Amino acid sequence: MENINQILTHVVAFMWGLPLVILLVGGGLFFVFHSGFKPYLYLKHALDITLGKVDEDHQNQPSPTQVQGDVSHFQALMLALSGTLGLGNISGVAVAITLGGAGAIFWMWITALVGVATKFYTASLAVKYRGLDRNGHLQGGPMYVIREGLGKKWLPLAWLFCIGAMFGALPIFQINQLVQVLRDFIAIPHGLATKTEHFTFDLFAGLALFTLITAIVLGKLSRIAAVTSRLVPLMVGLYLLMTAYVLLTNAEHIPSSFLLIFTSAFNGNSVTGGLVGTIILIGVQRGAFSNEAGIGTESLAHGAAKTNEPIREGLVATLGPIVDTLIVCTCTALAILVTGVLDTELKGVSLTAQAFEQSIPVVGGYLLTLVVFFLSTSTVLTFWYYGGKCAHFLFGTTFEKFYVWFYLSLIIVGAVTSFSIVINVIDIMYATMAIPTMISTLLLAPKVKQAANKYFARLAVK
Repeated sequence: MENINQILTHVVAFMWGLPLVILLVGGGLFFVFHSGFKPYLYLKHALDITLGKVDEDHQNQPSPTQVQGDVSHFQALMLALSGTLGLGNISGVAVAITLGGAGAIFWMWITALVGVATKFYTASLAVKYRGLDRNGHLQGGPMYVIREGLGKKWLPLAWLFCIGAMFGALPIFQINQLVQVLRDFIAIPHGLATKTEHFTFDLFAGLALFTLITAIVLGKLSRIAAVTSRLVPLMVGLYLLMTAYVLLTNAEHIPSSFLLIFTSAFNGNSVTGGLVGTIILIGVQRGAFSNEAGIGTESLAHGAAKTNEPIREGLVATLGPIVDTLIVCTCTALAILVTGVLDTELKGVSLTAQAFEQSIPVVGGYLLTLVVFFLSTSTVLTFWYYGGKCAHFLFGTTFEKFYVWFYLSLIIVGAVTSFSIVINVIDIMYATMAIPTMISTLLLAPKVKQAANKYFARLAVK
């Protein structure tokens, strides 16, 4: 297993090299200027659309009975956020700080800021270029954007995305970290496992999660959307209340923590071997994992929105990186830094849990376990939807049914697998998805700008 992990580490280093960083961050900067900063100027309008304050049936558009899609704007955003708001914000931030120091958070912020524009383009395209699947149902996502927008000669890019999504959406990371926090803050303190012997507990926890998630998955998208639209806001609200308490009780350390983030972003440290480039790489890597801007998975959710107006869903998608990375990830980073838990030997989600346990004695670890449980399971549900759609695109309905059970079985595997192997596999697949998503979005950017100009012109007349 150690040899496998070393190989995977080298593959990650190769795939997440300078070219991919330029593609994600440089491509995002291109979208910022190409859009004329419109996604940033219309954030209030985006919020109004999400909250249902903007009538879908407007001039020159089909009547409400003709509107395509499966879920509302709000549900589409919650579905997308349930895939991003979760362990990427809680565990991923801890990984970023552990591997790259506090400065990695600054570069996560940069990916989120340019990610606002990136998501505007990718989500708009997901609605504009929806296509029929093998069953004749209208679907959205990067593979349909490539097929419908660029033509069949570009299909290899669509296939590459689907392969990356089928494996990148596997539940191994979410389940691995959920079981870890259950073990460290419930099982070990109550004598159900030890730090050296915990395989049995991990296995039984994996089996229990397999049973629970399977029952929900069989309800398909309508049930998933219903679950996530209720759970995600509730759990995010609870998590923000917890972090607010931690920060208030450690308020004297907040200014120095912010200063550390900014100064460390441009200075190499002992963690990165003195290399600033490594800090940037880790920040971009974890930022992409956190908000998925440019990765393409979120387009699968936004492509299911009930709307015939691509720009509206593009605007709704811009809220994702703001909530996900700029707010939630920042809260996590500050909670870790102000409490000083970096001096412990803990890693991943357990490091974040220790920050809450330290500041909220007795119940802190339990509360975070509750949040992690619901956010990670909602992410697993959403990722099943993503992976299943990609399996259907590549191989059809029969294989999609096989993939669902393969996906669910990986819940058990994720519970007992090494964290380092899990994170390496996910990083490789995220890079695999980012390449076709960003290339196709850059090629089709003029189509988004054209549609945006018409939409905002109509909006100005009202």
